[in-house]
Amino acid sequence: MINKKYRSGNSKIKSDFYVEYIPRETSGIKISTNLRSQSLYGNKLNEICNKVCSDLKIKNGEFTIIDNGGQYFTLQARIESVIKDAWPKISSESLPKLQSHSLYESNKDRFRRSRLYLPGNQAKLMLNAGIHKPDGIILDLEDSVSPSEKQSARFIARNALRHLDFFGSERMVRINQGELGLKDLKAVIPQNVHLILVPKVEASEDLVEVDKQIIQISKKCGRKEPVYLMPILESAKGILNAFEIASSTKNNVALAIGLEDYTADIGVERSIEGKESLFARSQLINAARSANIQAIDTVFSDVSDEVSLRSSTKAAKELGFDGKGCIHPRQIKPIHEEFSPSTSQIQRAKDIVLAFDDAQKQGLGVVSLGNKMIDPPVVKRSQKTIQIAISMKLIPETWKKS
Repeated sequence: MINKKYRSGNSKIKSDFYVEYIPRETSGIKISTNLRSQSLYGNKLNEICNKVCSDLKIKNGEFTIIDNGGQYFTLQARIESVIKDAWPKISSESLPKLQSHSLYESNKDRFRRSRLYLPGNQAKLMLNAGIHKPDGIILDLEDSVSPSEKQSARFIARNALRHLDFFGSERMVRINQGELGLKDLKAVIPQNVHLILVPKVEASEDLVEVDKQIIQISKKCGRKEPVYLMPILESAKGILNAFEIASSTKNNVALAIGLEDYTADIGVERSIEGKESLFARSQLINAARSANIQAIDTVFSDVSDEVSLRSSTKAAKELGFDGKGCIHPRQIKPIHEEFSPSTSQIQRAKDIVLAFDDAQKQGLGVVSLGNKMIDPPVVKRSQKTIQIAISMKLIPETWKKS
């Protein structure tokens, strides 16, 4: 460990930091930077580096910091990462201040029409993601992060949850599998993450184990709010076990499908039309509905093809999906628009909700519209249609008075 060089980041990546650390036995903390304007920013970099060393009880070592315009919470994470690479038994953390805008809650039935994936090691993409108003923002620690960056990404995502404003979007993290996933959970559960995406789930036991780990971590850190789960089914086995997975824990709020891995698993090419995945998607939707949770479609990978994105989203809605993944902010608006109800759907929903209100006032146990009886699930679906219409500003919140 002593005299070996440890690294985090890439010295050529803009809007980020690159950090090198060489542990020493003596001589205290030495810090060198690439800053031309040392008088303006040098003190801040030194302050952050010394804070992390103090928090982690590091008294000696040489640090080289290359500043390419990154965020300070990222620098704090990268310094912590190189220190823990050198001294993996260190359990203490170096945390930025928890901001008040990071403290809002989520709920089980909120809209999840869009969820925007962001690589967990690229803070520059996180800064303004909430301005685009996705229903959820995913800090991804799995497929979009290289093995060498897994630890740094974990700390960057943890710090982002404490520091950044998500502007009301649901705060999500996709964890890794196995032991890495457990480390991810320990880092983010105390930071008011709302929902954990669990990749490549194939059996109910997979999800139950994650839920147990979350409950244990929550008790240890004093967290009271639930942490919701969204398992991603990405294999033939996962699809065949969809209902058992969907109903395995009360904290599960949705099933998502990952078609890149699924189509590879069954040995076919993924197409825009999606015929090869129709069975899997239908199976997932029916499993989700049976468990009374949401069904979430896969991402659409061509960010430049809005026409095909809209067509794919429309087809997903017709199948019964509640939402779709995004890999670029420009995909959010088309997805929201395609998941919006039509004028006729809004009018019928209004009629059903008003009939329900009238039945409630009269103390009736059943709802009728004309000569037809309206089942409770239809009422619930109509109420959700109204909520979506209001959120899209298709009708005013005071629509009952108009």
